[in-house]
Amino acid sequence: MSAPLPDPTVSPRRVRELSGIAPDAIPFDQLMAEQQPTILRGLARDWGLTVAGRKGPGAAIDYILRFYDGAPVAGYTGAPEMGGRYFYDDAVTGLNFARERVQLDEYLGRVRATLDEAHPSSFYVGSTDLDTYLPGFRRDNDLALNHPMFAEHPPLASIWLGNRTTATAHYDMSNNIACCLVGRRRFTLFPPEQVANLYPGPLEPTPGGQVISMVDFRAPDFGRFPRFVEALEAAEVAELAPGDILFYPALWWHHVEALDGFNAMVNYWWNIAPAFLDSPQNTLLHAMLSLRDRPDAEKQAWRAMFDYYIFGPSDRPAAHLPEAARGPLARLDVAGARRLRAILLNKLNR
Repeated sequence: MSAPLPDPTVSPRRVRELSGIAPDAIPFDQLMAEQQPTILRGLARDWGLTVAGRKGPGAAIDYILRFYDGAPVAGYTGAPEMGGRYFYDDAVTGLNFARERVQLDEYLGRVRATLDEAHPSSFYVGSTDLDTYLPGFRRDNDLALNHPMFAEHPPLASIWLGNRTTATAHYDMSNNIACCLVGRRRFTLFPPEQVANLYPGPLEPTPGGQVISMVDFRAPDFGRFPRFVEALEAAEVAELAPGDILFYPALWWHHVEALDGFNAMVNYWWNIAPAFLDSPQNTLLHAMLSLRDRPDAEKQAWRAMFDYYIFGPSDRPAAHLPEAARGPLARLDVAGARRLRAILLNKLNR
């Protein structure tokens, strides 16, 4: 007899909100210390694009194109049958949409032409650098990033455009502030420890560069993905209107739905780790090569090693050694990272 399906009647918590925050007084110290998704209502309500969007999607598109300098951007287009969900083909070896280099004015013209269609094709322009492709846009559309951490770790500011689209749950390695400017958006967020309950897909290909959940949030198959109920129990939902902004920490999974006929969002990515550090994603790939398929007893022993050398206090492994003898165990700097990378490359190339 098959096991009963889990009861999916879970109502996700709402993301917390901070009220009474001025646009030039975002509490970055608090946000970074608490590491919790947080909505700041209305902080972008007076931005030029937000104001234009209140006149309608056509006015918003016209406003954006005032700044466009003609450089091709990446456009992601899908058939109406995909329902706006950017995902895989049936074999999970390819993707269910096409990526092409497009002229932004022509591409947004295609969006404009389908605004009144009940089931249009999906149009999506994601993570497009503002300063490169829309020079001057930030003069009237920008956060006051006056915290000292941004002097050392300047954020990447990007714009996201499209119609009713869904970015399937995934994680990023940077902290994020998402500014909803035109149209409504819904973020469903999960803490990093929910990774197993979200059933990650292949490492490659991926729809946008990061691993995504294989669960269709619109109609979850709880027979195939029973632990997704546990993920829903930990989920937090942020419903954003134009002018609202959302902070969420690095490595939080987020499922993003653009809910109107035309939507525009600006986001800021940053990470406070030193720039000379390698990507943990590379470490994960190397661990698959070196650790994953070893006997369980060895894996448990290596878990203890990693807890000691990596996940425990960073100064503990070298604390009992003379400074001249610490080598790679010493606190990393640019020169130390370069030496460690050379050692690793030498070992990998043997």
